[in-house]
Amino acid sequence: MNRLQTEIQRLYLTDEPARVRAAVLELAAPADWTVLGQVWRGVQSDLGLPAPAIAVSGRDGYQLWFSLSAALPAAQAAALLEGLRQRYLPGLPLKRIKTWPAAHADTSTSTLQPPPRLALSGQWAAFLAPDLAPVFADEPWLDTAPNEEGQADLLQGLLSIKPEALEQALNQLGAKPLASASRAEASTSQAGASSDPRQFLLRVMNDESQDMALRIEAAKALL
Repeated sequence: MNRLQTEIQRLYLTDEPARVRAAVLELAAPADWTVLGQVWRGVQSDLGLPAPAIAVSGRDGYQLWFSLSAALPAAQAAALLEGLRQRYLPGLPLKRIKTWPAAHADTSTSTLQPPPRLALSGQWAAFLAPDLAPVFADEPWLDTAPNEEGQADLLQGLLSIKPEALEQALNQLGAKPLASASRAEASTSQAGASSDPRQFLLRVMNDESQDMALRIEAAKALL
C-alpha cells in the first residue's frame, strides 16, 4: 500500500457493512468555490470541526470530503450533510447539490470512489490545496493524472471528526444527535435478531426514536 492509499484508508474507508467513515458534499453545475468555500470555512469557524479535504469532481463540481474517526451508520453522515446544506446552502437548487451518503440511499450499492481518479477522458478528479481551489471554477478537473505523492501530502495533515465533535455539530445544526443514532442502531440490532422480516420492519416503522426517513423506508418495504 503506497502513501496515498494509506492516507485514504486512514481518513475515509471502513470494512463495516452499512457504516461509513466519509461524508461528501458536492456543489456542481456550475462549480462555485465562492459558495462552497463558505461551507469549508464555516464548518471550522462556526462548528469547530476539522477542515475537510477539497476536491474537484473531474466533471462539473467542487467537493468537500469529511472524515469520521469512527464508522457510523450512513444515516448519521447524511444528517450532517443535510444540516450543512440547510445552514450554508439554503437558497441553492437541490439539483446542484450531491451528497454521499445521500438520504434514503443504500450505501451497499453506492460505491465511494475517492480521488484521484479519471472521471471523464482527460478529466481527473483530484484533491486540491485550499489556495488553489478558486483556480478550477471554469474547469473543475485536472488535465493529467495528479502526482500521488502530492495528493498524499494534501491528505496527511487532515484530521477526522471525533464522535463528540460530531454530536455537538449535529446539535448546532439542528440535525439528529449522535446519541439518537446509537439508540436506533441498538433497536435495529434487536429487531434484526427476529427471524420474521415483517415483524422487524413493523418494529422499525413504529419506533418513534428512529429517524423518520428510516421509518418511511420500512413502511415502503412493508407495502
